[in-house]
Amino acid sequence: MKRTALRLAALATLGLLALGGPARAQNDAMTPIDAPAQPGAITLDTGPLPGASTPESWYRQYGSEFTRNVTVATLTPFLPDPAHATGTAVIVAPGGGFRTLSMSNEGWEVARALAARGIAAFVLKYRLNQTPPDMPGFERSMREMFSGAAGPPRMTPESAMANLGPQTADARAAFALVRTRAAEWHVDPRRIGMIGFSAGAMLTMATTLTVDDARPAFIGYIYGPLLPLTVPDDAPPMFVALASDDPLFGESGFDLVRNWRAAHRPVEFHLYEQGGHGFGMYDKETTSTGWFDAFMRWLTMHHWARPAG
Repeated sequence: MKRTALRLAALATLGLLALGGPARAQNDAMTPIDAPAQPGAITLDTGPLPGASTPESWYRQYGSEFTRNVTVATLTPFLPDPAHATGTAVIVAPGGGFRTLSMSNEGWEVARALAARGIAAFVLKYRLNQTPPDMPGFERSMREMFSGAAGPPRMTPESAMANLGPQTADARAAFALVRTRAAEWHVDPRRIGMIGFSAGAMLTMATTLTVDDARPAFIGYIYGPLLPLTVPDDAPPMFVALASDDPLFGESGFDLVRNWRAAHRPVEFHLYEQGGHGFGMYDKETTSTGWFDAFMRWLTMHHWARPAG
C-alpha cells in the first residue's frame, strides 16, 4: 500500500495528480485534444530538439490543458494595459517533470493574473524529453518511470546545466527576446524576473545559477525541491511556496532557504499545511490557494508591482 501511494505521489510532478488523491486520479483520465490556439506565441531561436521524432501533442486533465513532446520552444506574451504597466516582466515556466507542461494551470492562468496587475508575463513553452506518441504508451512510460518510487533528484548547478541543456537554452533565449523588445512591450530590462513550478522551478533555479546573461532580477520558486545548493553572493531575491503535504518535496528539508539566508540574500518562504503538489492556480479548499496573492504582496514590497521611481 505504501509503495502504491508513493508511486501515485510521484506522478504528481508530471501534472497527473495535480488536484488530489488517488480516487481523483483514477476518475479523471487524460483525454487527447487538438492543439489549442496560442495567439501571439513567438518561436524562439533555439531550433528543434536534437534527435526528436515524435511531434508535439496535447491533452486535457482536471479541466486544464497540457502539452508534451515539445520539440520547438515558444514564448507567449501576456501584456498589461500600457497605461497601467509597471515595467516589470516575468518569464513563466510551467512544470511537468520535463515530459509534459501544465500550460493552463501553471502557465497561461498565471500570466493572465500577472498582466491584470500591470506586470508583463511571458509563458515559456520549453522543449521536453520525448515520450511515446500514443496516450496509453505515454501513461505506461510514466508508470515505468516511477516504478521504483524514486525520491526527488538532487540538483546542483553542474548537474542542472548537464541535464537541462535545451531547457536552459530556451530560458536564455526567452530573456534575450524580452530584452530585445523591451521598449515595444513597455518592459524595464533591469526588472525581468522568472517564476517556475515544480520542474519549471528547477529550470528557474538552473537559469539563475548557471546562465549569467539571463539571470533574473527576482525568482518565484513554487513547489520545487529545497535541497542544498551553493548560492552566489549576487543571487536574486527569491519567493518560495510549498505545501507540507507535498508528496514529492514536502520532506526534502529546507536547506535551499537556509542557503539563501546564509548568503544574506532576500528570501520569503511560505510553507502551507495542505495543498499537495501541483496546486498552481487551481481553486482548492486549502490556504495554498493564496500563494499568488502572497507573491503579489512580495512583489509590491520590493517595488516591482509598481512603476519604477
